[in-house]
Amino acid sequence: MHLPHDDIEAIERATLAAVPPATLEEVHGWLLGLDSGTVGRAHSALPLRHDLPPAASAVQAIEARYAAKGLRCVLRLPHVAAFDSLRAGIAPRYSDTSSPVLVQVGTVQALAQLAGGSAAVQVADVPDAGWASVFLGEGFDPVDGASRVAILRRARDSVFASVQIDGRVVAVGCAGFSQGWVGIHGMRTAPACRGRGCAASILQAFAREAQVRGIARAFLQVEEANTGAQTLYRRAGFSTAWTYSYWRAR
Repeated sequence: MHLPHDDIEAIERATLAAVPPATLEEVHGWLLGLDSGTVGRAHSALPLRHDLPPAASAVQAIEARYAAKGLRCVLRLPHVAAFDSLRAGIAPRYSDTSSPVLVQVGTVQALAQLAGGSAAVQVADVPDAGWASVFLGEGFDPVDGASRVAILRRARDSVFASVQIDGRVVAVGCAGFSQGWVGIHGMRTAPACRGRGCAASILQAFAREAQVRGIARAFLQVEEANTGAQTLYRRAGFSTAWTYSYWRAR
């Protein structure tokens, strides 16, 4: 799928509105997330265009900003030909060790028509202790979970959805509304409760919230290795717009 440059920029800005780093800067057409947390999207630098080869001076300026903050530089690079020379140039100094991530787009209308979700969903403007407990529970890294909850709590124009079973929160998600898109983040379901339609119910709730706001387009990010989640998102009408990987300075 080929997206217009304006849509790519809108999605990237909306992503960092929903997953906001401690400090956000813009340098030579790149957004720099300057953050010490574990969330890759919040502590990496990303280009706002995918068609222009980045200048060496831009990368040097980005590296200098991370060094000034005492942070290791991380570049979030799209899998497109325009960035082949950059990847080759930084390979001696950076490692590409992450699982590729798919940026997927869809429509709110298709999301609203997703079948398989019948659970009651609670939607709030802020994440409470029950919502956070899923990130800190069995099956998830508690350090990473705590970092993700803290970062998502900084977001504006987001809602936080949860599903309870037997009085306990077992599934959660976050939706951010920015740049004319609804971005879906932080989808988690307790391992023992997967396969019950909790995630589908949460996605349906986000579609309703988007419709109230007059938003027609949706996006999300999912690891290429997470085939189970991709199956659900495919049913909801999502398809891949581009793929990226994190390159971390050694």
